[in-house]
Amino acid sequence: MKEHFFQFLAFVTPWFLSHGIKILIILVVAFLLNKILAKIIEKAVRIAVVSDRYSSKDSERKREDTLIHIFNTTLKIVIYVMSILMVLQEIGVAIGPILAGAGIVGIAFGFGGQYLVRDIITGMFMILENQYRIGDVVNFDGTGGLVEDISLRKTTLRDLNGTVHHIPHGEIKKVANLSKTFSRVNLNIGVSYNSNIDHVIAVVNRVGKGLAEDPQWMKEIIKAPEFVRIDNFGDSSVEIKIVGDVKPLQQWAITGELRKRLFEAFKQENIEIPFPQRVVHQV
Repeated sequence: MKEHFFQFLAFVTPWFLSHGIKILIILVVAFLLNKILAKIIEKAVRIAVVSDRYSSKDSERKREDTLIHIFNTTLKIVIYVMSILMVLQEIGVAIGPILAGAGIVGIAFGFGGQYLVRDIITGMFMILENQYRIGDVVNFDGTGGLVEDISLRKTTLRDLNGTVHHIPHGEIKKVANLSKTFSRVNLNIGVSYNSNIDHVIAVVNRVGKGLAEDPQWMKEIIKAPEFVRIDNFGDSSVEIKIVGDVKPLQQWAITGELRKRLFEAFKQENIEIPFPQRVVHQV
């Protein structure tokens, strides 16, 4: 028994000294390299990502975490694959046929998974370019809603009706972000042709300024809503355009409050908001 043990030890020891130590070094270096580069990537992303003036810290943090996760996962796969190939070579396995077989499998996967690859590459560019983030309201070629989740392959939206849309990144041709940096109140309202336009302008600007100075709303308003121009001559009214800048996602609430205040102010100032009228001539 001892003789067999010493024979095994005599066989294993030279192999361990020549190959085993190398394998151990490869595994340790791979582990340390992964940890060190992961820390470098995290710090680099935190420094490289510049916060928007009006973006929340949470949304910027989510974007940074998404980028770090993508880079670290890619790095880990590359390091582990290279380490496994080096270990196999030290064991005595010929890696040439393995690489050739992997190339064939890669070609087959390329034909079958080209749409998946397209989705992933498009998703990476969308995240890197900061086109939108979780919490933004976006519109993709007619499909719009709140961004609830972003993965490397798809974006999940929830529209105003509560319907959830899962959209592969490769299918997105155009992105309209309704909440990037700032949003805008863009309101058209009709007044009677008999109205004094200068009076209407004064009332509109007074209401917009009052809304911007209201403690309940002032933190959400960047530029007070104000009269811009006469936008159209309608069948029964003169349409005026009112515009103001607000913080992201606040345009709908502030536009609703502005409509309410204008309605009350117009009633007090005897400014008529006409309804469609039809004149019938009898012959």
